[in-house]
Amino acid sequence: MKICIDCDDAAVNLKKVLFDHLKSKGIDIVDLDYSASKKGAMYPEIGYHLAKKIQDGTYDRGISICGTGLGMAMIANKVEGVYAGVCHDVFSAERLRKSNDAQVITMGERVIGPELAKTIIDAWLISDFQGGGSTPKVDQMRELENKSFHSEI
Repeated sequence: MKICIDCDDAAVNLKKVLFDHLKSKGIDIVDLDYSASKKGAMYPEIGYHLAKKIQDGTYDRGISICGTGLGMAMIANKVEGVYAGVCHDVFSAERLRKSNDAQVITMGERVIGPELAKTIIDAWLISDFQGGGSTPKVDQMRELENKSFHSEI
């Protein structure tokens, strides 16, 4: 599994903690560091850039961090075929994958501490979509998404 991570200026410390944590576990993770190539970049374009890398298959999953995680989730969900959610607890992180098949997790450095963030990311990474009763719901979500992106005017 190939994973990418990025953040805005409000989450530099948490990004480093999570990047180092996952690297120490031998996980294939890349820091996109969009802000290094575009000074003054704000969370919408940083989150969009990460989501596009998920959409085109460059990475399987992404971790997107800002002050609250809310803005990063909102912009990632604007990219067709990409599903993201804010998670600040382990149960939600597991359900994000197991029930919703989301490829992007977002979180906020101003909301949670580094140790909890590591635990959340670990739970999210070992979780896979379970199908079952969630399958028709995820299928319907994809159908509605398709209508939204490709509706006839």
